Amino acid sequence: MEVYPAIDLMGGKAVRLYKGRREKVRVYGEPVEIAERFAELVDKIHIVDLDGAFEGFPRNLDVVREIIEEIGLRVQLGGGLRSYEAIAKAYEVGVENAILGTKALDLRFLERITEEFEGITVSLDSRNGRIAVRGWLESGMPVREAYEMLKPYVNRFIYTSVERDGTLTGIEEIERFWQSGEFIYAGGVSSAEDVRKLAKIGFSGVVVGKALYEGLVTLEELLEVAKCSPSE
Repeated sequence: MEVYPAIDLMGGKAVRLYKGRREKVRVYGEPVEIAERFAELVDKIHIVDLDGAFEGFPRNLDVVREIIEEIGLRVQLGGGLRSYEAIAKAYEVGVENAILGTKALDLRFLERITEEFEGITVSLDSRNGRIAVRGWLESGMPVREAYEMLKPYVNRFIYTSVERDGTLTGIEEIERFWQSGEFIYAGGVSSAEDVRKLAKIGFSGVVVGKALYEGLVTLEELLEVAKCSPSE
C-alpha cells in the first residue's frame, strides 16, 4: 500500500482546509521545505492547488515545478485542472498524475485527455455516497454509478470523503465496490490504524495531510504499517 503525504497550496503556502471550506484555513508553512522533509522518506506526494480549485485554473504551478525539479519528488496534482490547457501545463512542469474532479464526468473531454496524456487520475469526491459537485456544495450521481461510468477510461481513482476531509475524525466506513486498478483513499485519516483498515478494505493507497502536520502520527509510522498491510 502506498502512502502519499499531502501538500495543499494556497497563496504559495502550505495550508489545510476544514471540509474544503475556504474560510476555515490553517497555514503550515513553506511548501518546498515541507516537501524536502517528505522526500527523506517517500518519492511521491499529493498536491492540491486550492487557488486553482476555487478559481478554475492552476495558480501555483511555479511551486509545483520547484518541488519536482529542486526536490526531485514525483507529484500527483489536483485543483483547477478543468481544461486541456491546464492539464497540458501541469504535465509541462513535470506532474506525473493530473487529477480531475467533476470535469471527468464530461466523457468527451475525458476521452480526449486520456488519449493524449498518461496517468490521468479521477477524484471521486463523495458526500453521503454521492459525487459532490460545484465546490463540494451540491450532490450529484451516486459514487458507484460514477465509477462504473468512468472505469472504461481510467484505472486510477482517488476516493475523497468530503465530510471528513481535514477533520481528523477517522476514515469513512466503506465497502469495496471497485475492481482492479489503483484506488486511493483521502479524508479524515488520523492514525496508523486507519491506514491498516484501508489496506484491509482493499485500497491501494492513502493520502494523509493534517494528521502529519498536527503530529498525531509520523510518516515513518504510516509507512511501516503500509508495508506490513498489503492491499487485498
